[in-house]
Amino acid sequence: MNKERLRALAFIWVTFLLGCNEFMVVGILSEIAHYLHVSLTQVGYLVTVFAVVYAISTPVITIFTSQYNRYKTLLVLISIFLIGNTLSAIAPSYGWMLVSRVIAASVAGAIISLLMVFISVIATKEKRASLVAWVFAGYSIASVFGVPIGTMISSQYSWRDAFILVSLLTVPAYGLLVWLLPKHVKQVTGTFGAQLKLLRDRRIQIGILLALFTAATMYGYYTYIRPLLTSGLGFSRSSLNSLLFMIGLMSIVSNRWSGHLAKHGGLKRLPKYYVADLVILMLLPEALNNEALGLGALMILTMIVTLLSAPLQVYFLEIAENHYPQALLLASSLSSIFFNYGISLGSATASIMFDVIGLRDISFGAAIYSLISLLLILVLNRTIKRQTVS
Repeated sequence: MNKERLRALAFIWVTFLLGCNEFMVVGILSEIAHYLHVSLTQVGYLVTVFAVVYAISTPVITIFTSQYNRYKTLLVLISIFLIGNTLSAIAPSYGWMLVSRVIAASVAGAIISLLMVFISVIATKEKRASLVAWVFAGYSIASVFGVPIGTMISSQYSWRDAFILVSLLTVPAYGLLVWLLPKHVKQVTGTFGAQLKLLRDRRIQIGILLALFTAATMYGYYTYIRPLLTSGLGFSRSSLNSLLFMIGLMSIVSNRWSGHLAKHGGLKRLPKYYVADLVILMLLPEALNNEALGLGALMILTMIVTLLSAPLQVYFLEIAENHYPQALLLASSLSSIFFNYGISLGSATASIMFDVIGLRDISFGAAIYSLISLLLILVLNRTIKRQTVS
């Protein structure tokens, strides 16, 4: 295996571990609550705190570390992540568990941002989109498989062993990065204000809103994917892991297709997928009347909604390289930052919809966000075309 493939593997490995650290907690909430002698509601705050800290800390850390050596910064941040994850494994109390989650969340987004910067440096223009898609695939796979992985390890051994496994796998990933990454890369630094100029660009503003509402679209129904499969479609609980695995495979397919789209048309080819997403979400309540039809709809939705990742990420990097080189690191973090904000918005909406109109019609909330996303991608493409012509 050549160095190029090993680098890709290392990047995917790191993002997968970051995703597992974030998402597997959902599957082991009951066990953590039992062993730490706190309520399930308190443990649920671990998920909320992680998302909030991730979203707030990522832009702050990326801006203030942009002046330092990229290679050394990445290794320091991964070391901090390793400490935070290991503290989760050995946390003697709820307070320590909360601290450990804050530590891990504070650097997770910045690590992904730095990986994106390295991609822009070491990958050719032709291969950049594919590598970006693979890196997002690592995180997407973890978002789907993190919960069943944590649940399986917890049921067979202990919830602490799930975190220990992530720490053990982080060490060789760290070693690969030390070996494979360039020690010095060309970087342009700027003041805090100079970097924030990026956010005044109308294309960037529309792009981050698109990332936010696309994530809200997905989590407007995916938050309740388990009850949708069991209570909604009537599948047995014993088949959940297999069904989630199938949905996870669709997420991998989506990321590969996302890379293809980024290389062939990019954002211009996305509107038709958003139209399909909107139609399926509107028809999902009827599709839930049939197991095969309902499962098929959920799998297609999973594939469609993550197609944005690579085209948008590549577009952000290109804007920064051409117009705001001092903010390249900030640009690389925007997708993950606002996707997490979107997750929070979508999850909150799903909970409200569940309480107000019930599980079967929960997709109507997601459909509203899908419509907003469709309008945003149309406006973004029109803005790009106008600036290209001028």
